[in-house]
Amino acid sequence: MFERTYKSMNDKIKAAPELITDTIDLMDNPGSRSRTRPIFRRPAAVAAAIVLCLVLATPALAANMPAIYEMMYMVSPAIAQYFVPVQEFCEDNGIRMEVVSTYIHDDTAQVYVIMQDITGDRIDADTDLFDSYSLHIPFDSMSHCEQVGFDEKTRTAKFLITISTMNGKDIAINGGKVTFSVREFLSSKVSEENIPIALELTAIGEANNLYTLGTGYNNNTYTYVGGSFIDGKSSDSYTVLIPGKAVYSLGKGMDITGIGYVDGQLHIQAMTYDKMTFDTHGDFQLVDANGSKVQYNSVCFADGMGTDNRIDYQEFIFDVSQERIGSYKLFGNYYSNGINTKGNWKVTFPLINSSEK
Repeated sequence: MFERTYKSMNDKIKAAPELITDTIDLMDNPGSRSRTRPIFRRPAAVAAAIVLCLVLATPALAANMPAIYEMMYMVSPAIAQYFVPVQEFCEDNGIRMEVVSTYIHDDTAQVYVIMQDITGDRIDADTDLFDSYSLHIPFDSMSHCEQVGFDEKTRTAKFLITISTMNGKDIAINGGKVTFSVREFLSSKVSEENIPIALELTAIGEANNLYTLGTGYNNNTYTYVGGSFIDGKSSDSYTVLIPGKAVYSLGKGMDITGIGYVDGQLHIQAMTYDKMTFDTHGDFQLVDANGSKVQYNSVCFADGMGTDNRIDYQEFIFDVSQERIGSYKLFGNYYSNGINTKGNWKVTFPLINSSEK
């Protein structure tokens, strides 16, 4: 039975002669590709030969094995997508994902995808794909995905995927199939803004427990993650507070773990322990009597980078002296999500016009 099924799968998927020719040309003349990677030409040619043998011998199997598929996509996105079967809906963990329409115009494709919870109440108006989605496209392109609607009655969220060619040519000329996949999403958003922080600012003194944070990954206690700076200038290292015990909580998963003056500037450190799961984050505002807010620089770093016990810190730096701090009040903003749903959702669709279902 398996033999007949397997043969049927392979018989339906055949490589076009020109596709095979292009692949052989790729191996013989790697410089012919528009997107060259000189350092990896020899390994890429070997990989292409292996992939070609696999797809010619067992195309259905190759297209459905993630490792082989990713190798195919690395060598040639067009070949990889050619062998992926069209599947415009899928279900996993009680969530259904489906392509409902595709609109092609000039160099842009707009694709509408819906996600519906068919067993519970995990999809809502604030459903966030949490940067967990990926798009496999058979040509050089720019793309993004955003939520554009929510049906309260059916608990269905609608997302718009926009794809544009890099060379400005019509999508119809490039054609092919696109694979859209999602690993997880967030819902039940929590948002609390302008929270009064009940700390006596005039009692804050010089910070003593400091740490010099380098921007390189050098296996130190803390790892630099990034930052934002008013003047747009960054540095090779930053002086930050050594995290201590929580002195104030803005909400679940976010605490103030340090506050003090460093070189005449006020540092306020926030710790989040579930940022990678619920996207917990926030910021602080120093507001004067006229309602004016002080701009700040910020530095982000992590403890336990790359582990399940990762803790994130963000240090907010305000250029307000101890002499002037009494004229300000401190407020905080807190954002998080109550539900993280994981799964393996994947759809593959042709880049052709189709009306909404």
